[in-house]
Amino acid sequence: MPTPRLLVPVLLLATAAAAAQTPPKKFAQPTTVRELIAVSQPSDWRPIDPEHTLYLELSSGRVTIELAPQFAPKHVANIEKLARAHWYDGLAFVRVQDNFVAQFGDPLNSKPEVGEKRLPAEFTRSAAGLPFVRLKDPDTFASEVGFSGGFPAARTSADGEAWAVHCYGALGVGRDNDPATAIGTELYVVIGHAPRQLDRNVAIVGRVVAGIELLSSLPRGNGELGFYEQPEERVPIQSVRLASEVPAAERKPLEALRTDVPIFQKLIELRRNRKDAWYKVPAGKIDLCNVPLPVRERAEKPEKADKAEKRR
Repeated sequence: MPTPRLLVPVLLLATAAAAAQTPPKKFAQPTTVRELIAVSQPSDWRPIDPEHTLYLELSSGRVTIELAPQFAPKHVANIEKLARAHWYDGLAFVRVQDNFVAQFGDPLNSKPEVGEKRLPAEFTRSAAGLPFVRLKDPDTFASEVGFSGGFPAARTSADGEAWAVHCYGALGVGRDNDPATAIGTELYVVIGHAPRQLDRNVAIVGRVVAGIELLSSLPRGNGELGFYEQPEERVPIQSVRLASEVPAAERKPLEALRTDVPIFQKLIELRRNRKDAWYKVPAGKIDLCNVPLPVRERAEKPEKADKAEKRR
């Protein structure tokens, strides 16, 4: 029997320790994503912008969310306004539906009104001018899928409509039947199999880049659609802050593997046709939401490290 370690999917978060190691010679021809990351160059990575990053603090730890203003600028702007006003502080996760979503909001409707009261639907945007790295594999839900600015995305054509996709970890805006009721006061994170049927029906405003395990392991609600039936079951939110407003010493600088560089194409191929010893039959295809999007803690710049050493 293979060991459990071999059965665990490659984590989306690459550890900083692994990134800092000198790549062994055997990594010259990588056969896994871990080995590929070990031979990546600094230029293959992009810093995650603290101006568009949320820190969602739970008693169990921090969930870090990268926002996507390129797909839903009005919604992201309103969410950032709510975060600056500390509007989310003291709210709670009110719904955790198995293999679907973890949703938070104001269960008592007790918060004062802040920000926009209605917003136009931003379920799609124009594909014209949007950077797009196309995935050649077929997709059930869209004629073209790929990656844009590090986010899984789809489009009808190069000059048609484009939208962010509901992959694991995606952050969406809850709403009533009226699309204009989606303003960011109720948000959910996908914690199960990609519910692609929601694409183009909801504004996707970001993705979890660290701490997803804190959400996917939350107790499931026993009520309809996974709602918690008793108030004491809800999971409190301590605070939600923009990373740029958190003291530098309390931030964790992260960087994501760029999706517009050659090494990312190699990563896709390594996952499309697995070459590690455990796999006996390569799939030959890959689903958009099964392509890992590695994120790691950014190494301290050498000049900063030198200054820190001199102060010791």
